[in-house]
Amino acid sequence: MAVETQKMEDYRLEEEPYYLPVGNEVELFTAAYEAHLPVMLKGPTGCGKTRFVEHMSWKLGRTLVTVGCHEDLTASDLVGKYTLRGDETVWQDGPLTTAVKAGGIAYLDEIVEARKDTTVVIHPLTDDRRILPLEKKGEVVQAPLDFQLVISYNPGYQSVLKDLKHSTKQRFVALEFDYPQAELEEEIVRQESGVDADVAERLVKVAEKVRNLRTHGLEEGVSTRLLVYAGQLIVGGVEPLAACESTICRPITDDLEMQRSILELVNTQF
Repeated sequence: MAVETQKMEDYRLEEEPYYLPVGNEVELFTAAYEAHLPVMLKGPTGCGKTRFVEHMSWKLGRTLVTVGCHEDLTASDLVGKYTLRGDETVWQDGPLTTAVKAGGIAYLDEIVEARKDTTVVIHPLTDDRRILPLEKKGEVVQAPLDFQLVISYNPGYQSVLKDLKHSTKQRFVALEFDYPQAELEEEIVRQESGVDADVAERLVKVAEKVRNLRTHGLEEGVSTRLLVYAGQLIVGGVEPLAACESTICRPITDDLEMQRSILELVNTQF
């Protein structure tokens, strides 16, 4: 019976990810890492949570294994399972097991999307045991001190069916994320997309106005990520109104009346 493992070179970042701190999140994350504590990132979609984890993995010199959680994610998908390769039965480590063995950072993105019976498997990694049981293999993996577990979710989408159990939440150091202040967001958009300062300022003003529509029926505001997309299209030669319609207007709502309202806000800036 063979064991197949993922090469850790596949998870190494080749260059430093750009990240502009908006508070003391870098210091808090570093302190949690040095104290061997798991971290939970809370914030809206596209506000920089994933980029932050990438930045911190680079800063701390750790490999990063990211798992995008979804409702079909099973415990075996995380920890590993036996598979058939020809005539041989092979054990394939899951991404969580790979990160634990390598002493890297395991990042479970949008953890609330996973089934609750799946998230239970991370509990032994979040207390003083720091172990990962591989029940199907009959083994227990001890996490080295360099390993860290990080999860994230969007509290704005919480519901009775999609929320973390309190028994899970209280195992983590929690960092709150939100959209950056205007000046910082302008800098991020400018650096990430390549637009000039004037266009970056206009895009952020559009975002601020659209986010105010959340009190008028819009489920979620414009993410910083979408502003960067808009800037990249503009740099590529797309007319600003068309760029904003494709990246700001259409992705966040299917309501035609709301789309018209957003386009009117775009017109005030472009």
